Amino acid sequence: MSPTTQPQRSRKSQKQSGKEREESERPAVQLPTAFFPFARYTSVVGVHTSLIAFTALFLPRTSLSSLFRSSAANGQLGKPDDVLLTLTENPLRTLAWICAGSCVLQVWWASWLRNWALDARAGVTEGADDTTRRTEQKLLREEWNSGRFAVGFIDIFVRCTLMYIVLQAFRMACLAAVVTSVVFSIVIILYGAPLNSHLLRTYLLGLLVALLSVFSAAYTLGVPSLGSDTESLVRRLTWIRLFAELSPRTPVERAILYPAIGTVLGCWVGAIPIGLDWERPWQAWPLTPAYGAVSGYIVGSLWALAINGVRQLYEIQLRENREAASAKRSEPQHTKKKGT
Repeated sequence: MSPTTQPQRSRKSQKQSGKEREESERPAVQLPTAFFPFARYTSVVGVHTSLIAFTALFLPRTSLSSLFRSSAANGQLGKPDDVLLTLTENPLRTLAWICAGSCVLQVWWASWLRNWALDARAGVTEGADDTTRRTEQKLLREEWNSGRFAVGFIDIFVRCTLMYIVLQAFRMACLAAVVTSVVFSIVIILYGAPLNSHLLRTYLLGLLVALLSVFSAAYTLGVPSLGSDTESLVRRLTWIRLFAELSPRTPVERAILYPAIGTVLGCWVGAIPIGLDWERPWQAWPLTPAYGAVSGYIVGSLWALAINGVRQLYEIQLRENREAASAKRSEPQHTKKKGT
């Protein structure tokens, strides 16, 4: 071995040890965690799914709906089969009440999802500084809602601008729901729905599917367009990724996609009992597809909650493991410094 190779190897080993020492002494970088309000999300999903079930099972049986019920049915309300009789006596009335209740609930649910998506886009993360930022935003929102801001031209202009943006998004979401309800009705007819009769029932079924699957996405993500600007392109690609590739990336997207998939699958599966020759009252068109869509929506919402919760716990555990590993790597260096 030549005498010149030993100093070169010693220099290389010193450089490598120096790099390792710098990496171990360097503080661990904490990757920001996306804003995920797990407690609020769980409570909102629980309330929302419960109210959806109430809308489907109890709203058509309320005293308000009894105004549109026949006197013969009103005289049989004390029988054990009152629930089934009320829901199946007039499928059009039942479906209309389900659509009305779902419309109100979906507006509330979509508004909550939109606020969550806006917080996520604003870069709200978990941490001390971000907690302070969220607290300031909450106080700012409370002051805004209580009207304690100084009324001036700028405040009035900002309020009008925000209200215009919200109303514009709501209008476009309503328009998207109406258009897709017509598309869903045509698809349902192509799949075998009666064409010469029950057209209004078929349209209400398409409207219910559109409310449960499209309205929240349109209000939260925005309606896709054929524009060439960056915002339109990103929005269009997001819709393609979600509803064509079925590839959600964020908790908000899962909360939108999974209930929509459950709604469509539930409506399709719910149409199977209609073909059976049992001649039961609950086989009237389109009760089983409507209740299948509602059931699929509830199952999809709970599935999205479970997946988001598990992924959030996994990310927290993974981050803690990384922090613990980085702390263990830095401990020997500190002990060496103390010994010297």
